[in-house]
This record gives sequence, structure tokens and C-alpha cells, in this order.
Amino acid sequence: MTIHPVILFDQESWTLIDTGMPGSAPAILELARQAGTGELPLRSIVLTHQDIDHIGGLPGILAATGGSAPVLAHPGDEDAINGTQPMLKMTPERLAGFLEQVPADVREQFERTFLNPQRPNVDRTLADGETLPYGGGLTVIHTPGHTPGHVSLYHSPSKTLIAGDAMIAKNGELSGPNPTVTPNMEQALESLKKFAAFDIDRVICYHGGLVQGGVNESIARVARQS
Repeated sequence: MTIHPVILFDQESWTLIDTGMPGSAPAILELARQAGTGELPLRSIVLTHQDIDHIGGLPGILAATGGSAPVLAHPGDEDAINGTQPMLKMTPERLAGFLEQVPADVREQFERTFLNPQRPNVDRTLADGETLPYGGGLTVIHTPGHTPGHVSLYHSPSKTLIAGDAMIAKNGELSGPNPTVTPNMEQALESLKKFAAFDIDRVICYHGGLVQGGVNESIARVARQS
């Protein structure tokens, strides 16, 4: 599975959006360095939602960067990310089977963070419509359906929509979220209508990557499926 976390950085710090699967931290940090972050400090971590392929790398990222970067997420997924309620799509049996396949140190790190947490993982919650001071302005768009607290993010300076799992891309074409892992598909498609308020040149889907050209029209087409 290829995934597409996103970083934003300037001359002083960088921000990470989503953290990959358990064990993803070394690869993400190395790619961030290659992109130009160098030795800049990690300013914050924004989680688009609670799914394991988005939050699983969080313990490794925090451990490798000193643990001082605040973690931001929507209240709708806060309890699952904090480990005080189960992940929506991950039964205990499925999670146990998955963790058996990862290295012991990664498994222990994950269990300490999400199964037996000593502290909340979310330092601050996100509000629909707020603008975060990262990369010149990052607007939070609450797009529930894939999970209750799913958010997408609009980077105004570059007119880029960071869609999370609100949409997926395949061969440069946008479609709605994966129905097999979207509990409320009707709500998820309805959420896409919020994107009409933004002038979007590019979309980054966590699954599928970058899509450019005619994206406003493509998003409107997908949203009409609701």
C-alpha cells in the first residue's frame, strides 16, 4: 500500500499531516529530510482521522523528534486516537493479528500509546473552519463519513486540498472514499460538497496522491453522487 502523508515547512519549522502505519516513522522522517526540512524542528502533527494507517506511526515520530510537537485532531475522533475507545474499524481480534506482524519494539510502542496510554495523545482539538498558522494558512474542513472526526485541509497559498481519505485517486482521477472502509457513505459524499467553497488547483489524496487540472469540476462530479 502506497500512502501520501504531507509536510509543510518554512525556514523555521515543519508540520506533518498524518503519520502512516506502525513502523512508518523512519521512512517518513527520511523523506521529510530529503524534501528540505533538514534539522528543522517538528512544529506540529495534524491527524486527519483515527484510522491505523494515519495514526500508527505517531509513537515513532514523537520518539524520534523529542515528543514536544503538539498533536491536533478533531473531537469526533479524539477518544479513539487517545486510546480511550476502540478504533472504529479495528476490532480487537483484527488489531491483535496485525500487531503480530510488526517488529516487537514497534508493537510495544504502539501498545503503550494507544492500548495502555499514560496520557492523552491529542494535545489540541480542531474546529471546522479554523485556519491553522502553518505554511501560510491551513483551513480545517470537517468532512465526516469516513470517520466521525475526519478532516480535510485546504492550503490557501498553493490552492491545494489535502483530502485525507475523503476522496481517493486512481490514475489521476478522483472518486469518493473507499466504500468498504467508509461506515457512513452518504454522509461522506455529502461532506464533499463543502469543497465547493474553495478554489482548488490541486488535490492530495492519502491513497492515490496528487491530482491536478480541473479538480473543482471533478470534485463537484463526485459530490453529485450523494
